Amino acid sequence: MELNIALGRALRNLRSRRGLSQDAFALVSSRTYISQLERGLKSPTIEKIEQFAAFMNIHPASLIIGCYLERSPDEDLQSLFEKVRTDLAFDLSTSKDVPSDK
Repeated sequence: MELNIALGRALRNLRSRRGLSQDAFALVSSRTYISQLERGLKSPTIEKIEQFAAFMNIHPASLIIGCYLERSPDEDLQSLFEKVRTDLAFDLSTSKDVPSDK
């Protein structure tokens, strides 16, 4: 499944579970844009994802994680969290653990 479609489904699911209509997002975006996102026709910026998440009172990562769960239905939330936990398990306070761009 394409990422745009998966993200659109995740957005629709999260919005619907909160009882929000597309029109409710008028302060954040147009109904047309929300509809295009939910149909996988557009790709939001990270700033827009953050705005949508704030409006729905969720963490932006929830929308991204929801996208990847939609994209890979064989993967469950627990295994995805374990992968992320492992990926982020380095100590951010020391530069030796952070890859260098040099």
